[in-house]
Amino acid sequence: MPTQSKEAPGELAAVRGFVNTSDIDLGRDSLDTPARLAEWLAGRGLLDAGVPAGEDDLRRAVALREALRELLLSNNDGHAVDAAAPTVLDEVAGRGGLRLRAGAQGRTWLEAQAVGVDGALGRLLIIVYRAMEADTWARLKACRNDTCRWAFYDHSKNRSGHWCTMAVCGNRQKARGYRERRRAQTPRS
Repeated sequence: MPTQSKEAPGELAAVRGFVNTSDIDLGRDSLDTPARLAEWLAGRGLLDAGVPAGEDDLRRAVALREALRELLLSNNDGHAVDAAAPTVLDEVAGRGGLRLRAGAQGRTWLEAQAVGVDGALGRLLIIVYRAMEADTWARLKACRNDTCRWAFYDHSKNRSGHWCTMAVCGNRQKARGYRERRRAQTPRS
């Protein structure tokens, strides 16, 4: 986990926080039980307090988290998204009952019609969709460091951020590159 975070704006902070419930670097998972999942979702206003989660809900939530992380990695370096990620998103959208609604003024919006954890996960996908529409999604990225993958919001003017923080992962990568270049330059006897 980086020492300094790069917060995402508005409701996109919930998606960033959701992906960061797994700290790969420290080997910690905040969503390690169904009760912790329900607590996390309720704490962000995505699920009513006291609504329980089950093991299947937890499994689907973790699958969604990792599918979103895959999308964020693609936002960082443009690599092709793993084929399983869109399937997970489609399943979550279906279970969440995502539906396009229209108002009297011709305005449209997405709504999660499912209740419980499925509805809460659907609401996370709605946030992702709105961020894509607002062109803020591409700035939400996952750190390039394989042992980190922390989600961060790239506030740089030219959208060129690759690391959760330069002080931690950026410097690790720079030092690794320097050692590799030195090794390549050292003549072998």
